[in-house]
Amino acid sequence: MLPNTSRNAGKIRVRGEFSEFPRKPERQGSGLAFQDFLKQAELLSYSMSKNQLERVRAIVARAHERRFKRRREPRYGSLNKGFTEPELQRFFRVIAAEKYALLFRYQAYMGLRVGEVCQLRISNIDFDKRELTLKSEKSAMMDSLIIPLDLFKETVEFLNKHSKEIEVADGYIFFKENDNGHTGLPYINVNYVRNVFRHVVKEAGLNQTYATSEEGSVGRTSRALHRLTTHSLRHYAITHFAKSTNGNIVLASRFARHADPATTMRYIAKDKDELYKNIDFAFTDKITPLKRLSKAIQDR
Repeated sequence: MLPNTSRNAGKIRVRGEFSEFPRKPERQGSGLAFQDFLKQAELLSYSMSKNQLERVRAIVARAHERRFKRRREPRYGSLNKGFTEPELQRFFRVIAAEKYALLFRYQAYMGLRVGEVCQLRISNIDFDKRELTLKSEKSAMMDSLIIPLDLFKETVEFLNKHSKEIEVADGYIFFKENDNGHTGLPYINVNYVRNVFRHVVKEAGLNQTYATSEEGSVGRTSRALHRLTTHSLRHYAITHFAKSTNGNIVLASRFARHADPATTMRYIAKDKDELYKNIDFAFTDKITPLKRLSKAIQDR
């Protein structure tokens, strides 16, 4: 756990020691600077004509589509974007800070999105039923899931140990210990959690990249695309649940809180072990007679 001191701000505790990670300069898009920008934009919009507003809307729509619109088919194809079992064990072995270990376990064992888990409150948990109720980030619908017993015990232990900090944070379980993100909110900032995740992945030797981005904005440089992100923990949870239920997609989609089971199918990792075994089975017997024939010809 990170002590609440300015001296340790911007550091992550890994294997019992503090390690620094480079902080990115604050961009317009987070914090107070962006709130001021929104207010100015709103005031300016009242003085614009209909034609001017439509032009502004078109510019923003194009920028959003170019930068954030999802492809129908993921660019990574059959690449497994989720953790494998050994990778997950390596990942959790590296984390010494109990708050982040608990946060990432909610993603890995309950399939929560990083934005959902950061905003969990004590009021979301029914301790008698061991039930978690939350609003899904994508559909904005209320859903409930049972908390696995081991995770529930770990949660209760964490709540008892940090009851004062959680009370000060208005009941948010993953309270903010320093002003990371400069949002003024009492719970931990999502981008800060992503920085913690990236640091832990590097420490665990799992920082694999598979491509570079295709940035469309002028002046923006391409960036490395990492196989493992915070969302990979959700990929793991959904894949593991689907395999545990013998591929029951209906149940898996309910666990994932997807309205369309087809969306769940994109999350479930392809079983490459079975594929590779059958490739060997299909072609090994075919190749061996050819090798024998080739050797017989050479011996003549």
